[in-house]
Order: sequence, then structure tokens, then C-alpha cells
Amino acid sequence: MDVDSDAAAAQKLCRVLLVGEGNFSFSASVCETAGSCTEITATCFQPEEAARQQGEAGRNIQRLLERGAEVYFQVDCTQLKECVALSGRQFDRVVFNFPHCGRKAGVRKNRTLLTKFFLSCAGVLSEDGEVHIALCNGQGGTPADQPMREWHNSWQVVAMAAEAGFILSEICPFDCAKYHSYRSTGYRSQDKTFHVEGALNHIFTRSLPFTSVQAVAVQETLGKHRVCFQIPEELSEYINRGFLGRHSHHPVNLINERLLKELSSLVPVQRIERELPLLFHSSKGLPDWLCDLSNIYWIRPSEVGLTGSEEASAEELNSSVQPETQPVTSGEAVSNSTGTEEAVKKGYGLRSSLMVHAHEVLQQKGFRVETFYTISGPVFRKIPVSRDNLPAFHETLLICGFDPERRPDYIRVLQRSLEKVIPPRLDSSERLLTFQKLSDAPVLHGISVKQKGERQVGWIAVIPPGRFHPGLHVCAVTLNLDLLAMLVFGVQDWRMLWSSDPRFLDQFCQTELRPLQSFSLHPPLYQHDVSFWVDPLSFDELGFHSLVRQATAGAVIDVRLVDSFQYPHMPQASRCYRLSYQACDRALSSRKAQELQLRLREQIQQRLQVTLR
Repeated sequence: MDVDSDAAAAQKLCRVLLVGEGNFSFSASVCETAGSCTEITATCFQPEEAARQQGEAGRNIQRLLERGAEVYFQVDCTQLKECVALSGRQFDRVVFNFPHCGRKAGVRKNRTLLTKFFLSCAGVLSEDGEVHIALCNGQGGTPADQPMREWHNSWQVVAMAAEAGFILSEICPFDCAKYHSYRSTGYRSQDKTFHVEGALNHIFTRSLPFTSVQAVAVQETLGKHRVCFQIPEELSEYINRGFLGRHSHHPVNLINERLLKELSSLVPVQRIERELPLLFHSSKGLPDWLCDLSNIYWIRPSEVGLTGSEEASAEELNSSVQPETQPVTSGEAVSNSTGTEEAVKKGYGLRSSLMVHAHEVLQQKGFRVETFYTISGPVFRKIPVSRDNLPAFHETLLICGFDPERRPDYIRVLQRSLEKVIPPRLDSSERLLTFQKLSDAPVLHGISVKQKGERQVGWIAVIPPGRFHPGLHVCAVTLNLDLLAMLVFGVQDWRMLWSSDPRFLDQFCQTELRPLQSFSLHPPLYQHDVSFWVDPLSFDELGFHSLVRQATAGAVIDVRLVDSFQYPHMPQASRCYRLSYQACDRALSSRKAQELQLRLREQIQQRLQVTLR
């Protein structure tokens, strides 16, 4: 715990509370090395008379008092707010070295001690404060322990901290050499030392709380029509985030800016600055090769009117919405359709690719041949809950028209630009980018990056005249900016890109591209099963996954079907799903995971009309 350097760097007062002291040797050592910007308050659980009987405790207490520190006795670290001496005070750091219930207390009692301590800390810790807990090797239950104990045999310190809203933000060796006069004591409640070799200091900070999903109303203009609708609830946190704004330093924008800069050095590039609607109408037509139509979020507008005039007549509305087959509302289960003809009947949908704007780009005034026009923005896809995919991500579309007699090597141009954006982290003999041909009509190549496996980050298509432009070949490229940002910045969890915690975004204020330093280490994982009877012919599995996202506020990272069966001569089938709860930037406790699971079960029964088992 380097109190002095941090306090001096900040040039502000750092108030440190030490609890559970034994012989006060650690407090005395910290007090001697701390500067004038540090206030030390040292406490112990024992009465003063008992505490002074421990070896050199009296001398250490005297050293503390001489240096202006405060010393209090009979302070229960699980009830800090109730302590009269600490009443109304806030501390920047609370330190608890080697907590233990005493004697041969098992792991369960010590977990309870940790939980009560963290809950108590929440009442005396400043908003940006830290909780430091030093534990012997193996006790914490994190991969930093070497060797790592089995989870059930550890103190599960991260899970216990989550009960009070804390996340593990840093973990480092407990360096006894920095504290010259420190001598451990309290082995089995006796004045005996214990081994601290390999001990670790765990540093916890507050996390943002879980918030319930809020409905978001949006108004879009499509042609002559003004369309009002509600965003599906599971997508509400992905709307109006502004990550691609002009002055944004969000990772997806940094990647996009760098990519366009590299590309513009090789070919002409023209940005389309105006905002394009999130909504599209299926009457415009969607090519089958573009996306799976069953993955589109179909929307029922709450209101459709003419822009700048009175409400549209029935005939005008019929030209844009098919009344006999209105799409369902965002909160209802959606039956998937696989054919274009069925999709056209659905009316409005959230864009699943920026290619829905291709016609508009190619038909705009002043369109120049052999110039790449670029659009960037969020897109939405109705997909299963998994570690590798989110229902929303940022995409860049690059689209260019060229004469059929000319055959520019745009694949090579794009490859050169991407290789400058993505730093090589593999052996130089292995190709970082691969372009795999997916189809001939149109000529379509998938763009993949080989980095910890192979992941497709986009595609490039050459489309013959007639489909998008009457006389030109069209080269269209889409790139998943979220995936590229994850690869470049070393982001392990896709959800982190959408984090509202300022500790995420503050890391990218520098012009240099640096890997993400996680502020939530080793988050606990909880698994819960849910099983129910369904009609296999009408059950909408994607609707179930959407409900999981909504009911659990995005806390479920993975959903897997673990069992399915159907008795002979019975119309219903049983399905059992295993849900993995894990938060990337928030404190998720076992209790909170159970609460979310109960909420999900209630909504499954109400919204999906199934019978829980």
C-alpha cells in the first residue's frame, strides 16, 4: 500500500483507516513512510489493555501518536459506522491486513467476516475510495494465487466484495520489505507470527449499480414519413451513446478514424456526415446474401405521419405499412420469418447492416466514381446470448462505384489499410488478415483476423450493374468496429465497449493506442438453470434470448441448451437452458444473480406463455 507516492502525486489529503491491527507494527511503518498529505487512523478489535500486551504494541502505539496519527480500540470492522470515533467521517482508503475470525475458523466464517467488512466499509469510504485487503497465498480464490485453491475451498474474496457493490480493480504482491518494522501476529489468536510469503494485496473500488432497463422512444424520418416507435427494451442501453461523435475518444471511433486515415492515403474517401435513420422499411428490399432476415428486429410504430404536415391519410400509410400483418411491438415475442416475401409484409425494422443505406448513397447528387463513400453507426441483430456476440455493434460501410471495364484491386487496398490499424501480434510468417471467398453472385469475400483464433470482422462484395447502380459495378465493404477495437485494445468482453464507467473511457484520452487496463478483475461466475414446457412448433427461441437480455439487464453472458426431450404422443417438449451470469464492469453478487434469475422466471411465464418446470 504505497500511500505516500499516491498522495503526493495527487497533492491532496489522503485519509487512511487501518482496521484489525494486532501489534500496530504495520500502522507504525506506514505512518513513518507517509508524507504530510496522509492522515492515519489505526484501530484494533481488542480493548486497549489486551492490545498493549502484544509484543512491541505499546511502542508502536507511541510511535503513531507522536506522528499525529489517531489510535482507537474496540473498533469492530464489521460495524464501522456505529463506532463513535469514526462517526460522520469518510476515508480514502480502508486497509485490513490478513483478516481472520480467529483460531481454527473455517472458510465459511471467514467469508462471512469479509462480507460484513465490505458492507461496513461502504458507509465510511469516500466515493472514489479504495479498500485494501491482504490475504495469504491461496485464500483469495483468484487466478493470481499460485497455486490457486479450488473455488469452494477459498475465501472467494471477489464474490464477497460484490455483496457490498465492490469490484477487484488491482491485485499485487504484499511486499513486506517496504514496511521495515512490520511483524505479523495473531496466528490462531495468539501472539505468534504467520507466513506471508506469496501473500497478495487486493484493491477494491466501488462499481456502478445495476439499473433496470428503461424504455426508449425514438422518432425517425424515412422519406416523407415521420415514424415514432419504441426501441426493444433489451437494446435501450445501446441507443444514443454517441461513441462515433466528432470529438469522441471511444475505442470504436479511434479505430474508425485511423482506418479512414490510412484508406484515404491510398484511394479517395468521402465521409457522409449526416445522420441516417436507424429504421428501414422492408419494401425497399433486402438482399438474401446481406443478412439472415430472421435476425432483424421488426418494429410496430406507435405513430406514422407526414413530415411537416398533418397526419398521413390511410392510403399514404398503406404505402409504407401493411396493416393486415402489423409487426409485433418490441416487448412481444416475435415469430421468425425466413423468406423475403414474409419479411416485406412486416414493414419497419431496425437496420442490421448499413447496407440498407447503399441506394441512398449511390443515388446522391454529386456522386463521384472510384471514390469510397463512408458511413458509420450502430446496427442491430437479433441473435442468441453468447460470449462472442451482442445484439448491437458499430459498423463502417465503405461503398464505391467503378466502371465495369476497370478492375481496381480494392481487396489489396483494404488489406494494406487494415494491417496498419491492427498491430501484428503473431509470428511474422503467418498472415494476419484473410479474405475468404463466400459466394460468386455477387462476388463476396469474408474478412477475418487471425488473433486468438479466427474471427470474421466484415466482408467485401463486388456487385454487378443493375442491383445497386444501373451502369456501375459497386464495391461495398462493411467492418465490425467493435471487433476491431477488441483486437487492437485487448478487450476481452464485448460488453465492456458499452460500459458507462468513466474508468473505461478515461483510458483512451491519449493519442497513442494502448491496451485496456481492466478495472474489474476476475469477476465471479454464477450458473442457473431454467426449464419449461413449450410447443416446439411455435416456440421462438430468439425471443427467449431477447427476454433473457432484458430481464437480467445484460448480466447473462452465455445461454446454452443443455437438455431437450419430448414424450411420445405429447404435443409439448421440455427445454432446459443453462444461464451463465457474469458482469464485466459491475459488482455481481450471488444474491443479485439469484434475484435476476427469479425475475427472469416470472417474465418467461408471463411473456412467452410457457409452463415452467
